[in-house]
Amino acid sequence: MKKIIVIALLLPFLLACGSTGNGRPDALVKDEPYITPVSVKYTVSPKWDGAELKKVVINGDNSLFILTDKGVFRDFPGEVIAKDLMYSSLADKIPVDITIQEETGYLYYLYADRFLTNRHAGKICGQFPENQYTRLAVNKSDEVLLLGDKASALYHGDDKLLDIELPDDHFIDLQVGTGKFYLLSPTSVYRLDNHQWSKIHEGDGLTAMAIAEERIVLGTADGYYETDEKGSVVLEKSNRLPVPGIKKLLSVNGRHWFATDFGAYYKDREGIRYFTADRWLDQNNVIDMTLDQLGNAYLLTPTGLNKIHFKKETLAEKATYLQENLRKYHLRFGFSAEARLLDPEDPTTIRLEDSDNDGLWTSFYLGSQAFRYAVTKEEAAKQYVWESFEPYERLIVIHPITGFSGRSFERTGYIANDIVAWRPAIDPDWWWKGTTSTDEFVGYIFVASVIDQFIAENPEEKQRVADYIDAIVTHIITNDYYFIDYDGQPTLWGRWNPDYVNSYADTQFDRKLNSTLTIAGLQLAYKLTGKEIYKTEAYRMMEEHGYLKNMQVSMKNIRFTPGFKHQGITLGEDWNHSDDEMAFLTYWVLYHYAFDDTLREEYRKIINDHWEIEKPERNALWNLLTYGTSGEIDLESVVWYLREFPADTRRYMVQNSHRKDIEFLPKDSINNFREQSTRELLPKGERPMNRHNTNEFQLDNNRKSDRILAGDEYLLPYWMARYLRVLE
Repeated sequence: MKKIIVIALLLPFLLACGSTGNGRPDALVKDEPYITPVSVKYTVSPKWDGAELKKVVINGDNSLFILTDKGVFRDFPGEVIAKDLMYSSLADKIPVDITIQEETGYLYYLYADRFLTNRHAGKICGQFPENQYTRLAVNKSDEVLLLGDKASALYHGDDKLLDIELPDDHFIDLQVGTGKFYLLSPTSVYRLDNHQWSKIHEGDGLTAMAIAEERIVLGTADGYYETDEKGSVVLEKSNRLPVPGIKKLLSVNGRHWFATDFGAYYKDREGIRYFTADRWLDQNNVIDMTLDQLGNAYLLTPTGLNKIHFKKETLAEKATYLQENLRKYHLRFGFSAEARLLDPEDPTTIRLEDSDNDGLWTSFYLGSQAFRYAVTKEEAAKQYVWESFEPYERLIVIHPITGFSGRSFERTGYIANDIVAWRPAIDPDWWWKGTTSTDEFVGYIFVASVIDQFIAENPEEKQRVADYIDAIVTHIITNDYYFIDYDGQPTLWGRWNPDYVNSYADTQFDRKLNSTLTIAGLQLAYKLTGKEIYKTEAYRMMEEHGYLKNMQVSMKNIRFTPGFKHQGITLGEDWNHSDDEMAFLTYWVLYHYAFDDTLREEYRKIINDHWEIEKPERNALWNLLTYGTSGEIDLESVVWYLREFPADTRRYMVQNSHRKDIEFLPKDSINNFREQSTRELLPKGERPMNRHNTNEFQLDNNRKSDRILAGDEYLLPYWMARYLRVLE
């Protein structure tokens, strides 16, 4: 059960405009450093393209060595791997195997006719007839075990102790642990005792083995189990794993690592973390693994080396990185823009393009900087707000339609998509995009509200924001509660007219949502301008057309309602996650600009009702918008969301629907119309990278990895958490 915190008594302090003034409570959570996984993909030097990578080890100095068909490779600065030429006497030789000595971390090489190490002044070099052995292991007592298909031998240093007869079996792994040597076959585990191989465990379908102090961890084609050092089973087989077919195993400090044909994962007391292509790996076939002294994992595929770096960071450090990155690579005329890679393999091909919802997406960035200014009073944050407000203002004057706001604009001749929606601007050097929707209107009122609350500090600035909202809302009222486009007709989704809104059944979210947007916008316009028409219209909509009643319909009543058409046209789904996004951003405006306390109390109930159904998605922003209005929060989920949000915002291809470790919920359009696919939500680094308008329970994304989000999906909840004193 996740901890839910209700702190209604703190709201008078939490909702005060401005910075962290006197009397505000201590933060609920301190921003302590935490450990987060970060992907590092090594590049194979172009000179060695096509080399077959076979095995990876790390020596005691944290140097990487990779066995390949071209010889031993190692790591170089810049996360590059290439052939190790440092010892000229070994540079032209291709080992059969390499290994690391237990405890010392010394690197040993096995060649066709000898084994050797460069440690101990190079004195250790055991020689033997060619092609007898294919694997070696070295224990902490300087004993070297050589293994071939038909023979094994034990050396001490370079002195051969004896040949050791192999059992009649087929061996697939050789391990060393606590000074002892172990062999694995598909049916048995053997240990070298008194210079003889003793069978200590019989199994079925064994594929991998790891020695974990007094336990032996055994992988199979369908899960893993554990035995004690005598071979007795002490932990029964578990196959509730992302991919139960295990190829390789590691076990260190209670954390088991598993390599499979479809990625790698670890399991410890906290649960399972799963790493796959494209976010984490160059491909999914993991053939070997190793760990460095800090616990970072190195996952080898036939074509690449991938590091899971466990980085210590704070939420503030991540916010700084994402903020700087956004300003470098994601600002288009002041809009916050998702970027596209013309070549997904080349990060230098980044390009910014328009979006249907430039106004909505930019509201997240602008909002983050408004809350940042409220917390820090940094002039740069205030500058960024006004900088990104300029494109909003331009959207209502770039065309000849009074008070109408376009979706976006672009220089003539450079329109990227959706040509039908574009029209020449008044200025012949520009075009503008029409068909503006309710999504954009939500962005407009949210932006205006946070500028009014936190940024506009003199009469001129206040008037600037008032004029902006006044123009838009006047257009809506004048045109019978429609956005009227370049063709003189209402846009497809810019509709708040009572005949339209009330044509929806009360089981359909559009009826509730459009009523909410209308009242929030009218309240805001009244507060900013003082014009009585906005207050009069708001009450008329609530009292004569039932907009307040529409808003009060419980989310428990919302469901898919088949057969609905408006004016004979099927407009689309009854509900999707964009509706949640629009609703929660609007709740901030609705609540803070309520005409009186009686309405504010009704709004509080409406917000809480929606929040209750949202809790499984663990969205930090919805939690914080609820906390900043009605006072309820799932604090654990807020922190979890912010910590799990990747600093790498690229929208990688992701697959999870094959996993065997998650509990799936039945597809049920009536009882599960919100499409919660699993009982528990996966960490954000394992899911598709999406904006707030997408189902958090989406498991797969099969698109090519050519899109990069701006990062304001993190910045807005982070700075809201700081402002609301949830986080310090």
